[in-house]
Amino acid sequence: MFLGLTTRRSANHEFIIFGSTSYSQFESALRSSHQVSNQQMEIRTVMSLPLDTLPTTDINGQDYEVICLRDTETVSVVIPSYNHSRFIARCIRSVIKQSYSPLELIVIDDGSDDESPKLIEAELKDCSFYSELVSRPHKGLVPTLNEGLRRSRGKYFAYLGSDDVWLPGFLDSRVKLLQSRANAVLAYGHSFVINEADQVVECTNEWAPYRDGCVREMLLHHVVPFSPSVLYRREALERQGWNENSGLEDYDLYLRLCGDGEFAFDDDVLCAWRSHRDNKSRNLDFMLTQCLQAQHRAMADLNIPKEELARAHSELKWRYAGDFIRAGQKLKALRLISTNLKGASSYRSVARMIVALALPNPMLRWRRQIAEHRATRSYGSIQP
Repeated sequence: MFLGLTTRRSANHEFIIFGSTSYSQFESALRSSHQVSNQQMEIRTVMSLPLDTLPTTDINGQDYEVICLRDTETVSVVIPSYNHSRFIARCIRSVIKQSYSPLELIVIDDGSDDESPKLIEAELKDCSFYSELVSRPHKGLVPTLNEGLRRSRGKYFAYLGSDDVWLPGFLDSRVKLLQSRANAVLAYGHSFVINEADQVVECTNEWAPYRDGCVREMLLHHVVPFSPSVLYRREALERQGWNENSGLEDYDLYLRLCGDGEFAFDDDVLCAWRSHRDNKSRNLDFMLTQCLQAQHRAMADLNIPKEELARAHSELKWRYAGDFIRAGQKLKALRLISTNLKGASSYRSVARMIVALALPNPMLRWRRQIAEHRATRSYGSIQP
């Protein structure tokens, strides 16, 4: 005989078997009563304990076993939405059109005061799988991400910013990669950078030296996966979660996760991160400060010696000096250069930085525009 106890909501249950009931008998009963297929469920032993741990139950001294029923090939997708009425419909459609349909799509509108909620409702009407809109007062991105994780139930988890998009094969490719890599805590890959008109203006495969496996050194050099490129393994993500005290929530999370397992890398470009005037990354002072703080917080967890951390900080400041130059903030760049020469990778790097300092700002903008036009000619646009 057996007793089944449901402890989670539909399609993700936990059961306790008592006595001598066989796995096959219990599995058959579950499939019949819950109408799930072989591809949707996994039954596994979690623990076996002696009966004396259950003093109120008497089943003739036999052991009991805890059995989990869960969706094994499913993905929960969360879209945190906040005042992105210009982009939210495009974002949702890119999830609905995935060749691998997720288990669920949860859109959390974080107190938008534009037309976002109305647009979200309209788009979700065309969704063929489970979808939900949660509208509530503004709490901020990181609390919204953690709420989305708590509300969802898939074995894998991804979030897509309401201004970003996925290409149709994104979930299919990332799920297959994580399934093949038991030690990986997440799967990621290259990203397009698109403008407000969906034109590709950059691609990370031209400059980001992403790595597969152990990524500790890569992250300390602030080579970071773009958020729309990432699919997480839920059990790893639930152990860490997003730090609500961090200004760079994803980078802070990556630093902690890299100590738990590998990052599985996919060389295909299957997503797009949108560059526009409201991007937080445009505030370079904020970005640099938050990066340094995140590295410092990770020092103990990753066993980073003080000397290595100091070197990583110097390299990061040198890299940001170049960003300040491209943004036209040359005095800030000069201060960083003068105090962080040890962060330069070579004499050639120093020479390039000096040349960039000497170039007039209009010429720097012109060079940037030329590079973006070249990328658009090469990659085109992301089609709706």
